[in-house]
Amino acid sequence: MQYQHSFKSPLGFLSLKSDGESITEISFAETEIQGDQLCEVLEKCKVQLEHYFSGDLLEFDLPLAPVGTEFQQKVWTELLKIPYGETITYMELAVRLGDPKCIRAAGTANGKNPIAIVIPCHRVIGAGNKLTGYAGGIWRKKMLLELEIKNNPSKRTLF
Repeated sequence: MQYQHSFKSPLGFLSLKSDGESITEISFAETEIQGDQLCEVLEKCKVQLEHYFSGDLLEFDLPLAPVGTEFQQKVWTELLKIPYGETITYMELAVRLGDPKCIRAAGTANGKNPIAIVIPCHRVIGAGNKLTGYAGGIWRKKMLLELEIKNNPSKRTLF
């Protein structure tokens, strides 16, 4: 069974989806989802997102099940290693994946991340510290990074 919940965040509505055991999707929505179907995992996700946006949560602890190709899964796993409040470039992501030539493919996989915020694709920026590419819009990427920088205990960042 699929569960879904509409979460009102400082960035607008987030559509939260679960298979009942893991989070399968977090995406930006223009309007509130009708017909919420909550489960325990979505309740936990909702609470953690509230703490994240209030600056009290630096690391999510949720079971994740994003659907994608083997390469996309590899990219998304690498994104989870970027510390809260820190950024890396698309080139650095490609290097971490073991092949600097895969920069475009890594960027494409980053853009197809189905679990926004929790899998922190917003922490990847362009060369020269430019804010480029974000499925939710650059303004949301900027707000997420500003939130994290404000609450970042290490204060190490490229942005």
